[in-house]
Amino acid sequence: MSTGPSRESFSEKAFYLAEFRGRTLAIAGPADELREAAPLAALLTELAANQTRVVLVSTEPGVLKELVRGDPIDAGSARLEGEVWRAFEHGHCVAILSDDSGGFARACREISLRLGLTKLMWIDPDGGVRREDGSRISFVDLEALRSLLRLRADDEKPHRRMLLREVELALAAGVHAINLSSLEGLADELFTYAGSGTLFTREGYVVVRALGLDDYDAAADLIARGVSEGYLVARASEDVERILVHGFGAFVEGSHLAGIGALLEHRSADAAEIASLYTLTRFLAEGIGGHLVRFALERARDRGFGSVFACTLSERVARFFERNGFVAADASELPEEKWKGYDLERRERLLCVRYPLR
Repeated sequence: MSTGPSRESFSEKAFYLAEFRGRTLAIAGPADELREAAPLAALLTELAANQTRVVLVSTEPGVLKELVRGDPIDAGSARLEGEVWRAFEHGHCVAILSDDSGGFARACREISLRLGLTKLMWIDPDGGVRREDGSRISFVDLEALRSLLRLRADDEKPHRRMLLREVELALAAGVHAINLSSLEGLADELFTYAGSGTLFTREGYVVVRALGLDDYDAAADLIARGVSEGYLVARASEDVERILVHGFGAFVEGSHLAGIGALLEHRSADAAEIASLYTLTRFLAEGIGGHLVRFALERARDRGFGSVFACTLSERVARFFERNGFVAADASELPEEKWKGYDLERRERLLCVRYPLR
């Protein structure tokens, strides 16, 4: 099966590198977390080659000098903004030395706000926030963070609570995104959809819209992921193109493509089909699937269709549709053109659902 342009020409990493190109990121790590600097040095080299500027903040002057090959700038400088701006004339990474007299997390928040940075990567030995059972919480918006702080008011360790409180204050003051990640997982947190730590964003709003040409690479990559994971059926190149042309995506914070779907029209049967619905697990807490389904139903209603249907091999996905108002349907109730050239063995195993609009 072909999925259009070579998958070698686009990947999760390429997607994020393109997003970061020309931007400035902050990476902060207390002295204890930077003693093994090799993973960070490799990441800084890659970001520099990508034309991404990095502000590196720590309390350890020796490591900062080693990583940027120059003297760090004092965080307390009255001319901090101008000094950082000038330093970028000589390289893509600038180091800022902070003391921890008032708390390192607070200092990093103040530096990010002074410089007007929108993304802060915090090197965290715990690798992000975890649930009581030890599983990682990969995505938290500001409202959810505040709830988390209230719920854990009594059992959170003081230093941990202070860090989360600084994250809250930074987001509320204007930093768009903060990532907590271990040093070893920093590249995965930056360059993969799943990440390795916890991503905090100021707003958790989801915008669903039709895919545009610039979204096709990312959407095609999600389709390929869904196929490899067994959630989506493998499609020929022209069928993938049809999905993209009729596709829509859910975007978190305006840029993170968190899920996709397509509405395929069967005019002769007065029905439309939701196809290739796939969401990233990182954003499950945002209810991405529900946002996508509601968008599809509204679009089908606006276009005058009498019903919308979907088919899946997954009982979990079928139950998801039923929670969103769909009812079980037999394959014989669906448009005949749906089954032209369709694999008969697969059809026998399908679970079909239908949503009447009239």
